[in-house]
Amino acid sequence: MSNAVEDNPGLNRFELAGQGAVAILEYERHGDRLVLTHTEVPQELAGQGIGSRLVRGVLDRVREEGGRIEPRCDFVASFIERHPEYRDLVAGAH
Repeated sequence: MSNAVEDNPGLNRFELAGQGAVAILEYERHGDRLVLTHTEVPQELAGQGIGSRLVRGVLDRVREEGGRIEPRCDFVASFIERHPEYRDLVAGAH
């Protein structure tokens, strides 16, 4: 399993590849704000924490770039609830 979360701007998604499959986190870019719309983990990668690794990688990248997010994906919103250290990345958060 690769640890590298890759941005695929042509498909508007971040990807985490492993075991012949790719987990994805789709987004819409609005300036320095990313609207995170959908996370999908293939069945062969399910139950391994891949979705959480993908979201953490994306959020760490957004932090490094000085951006903000809008979590419209339930999985991302739930991840942020469980990991409050990322709440400051949410656009409009105080």
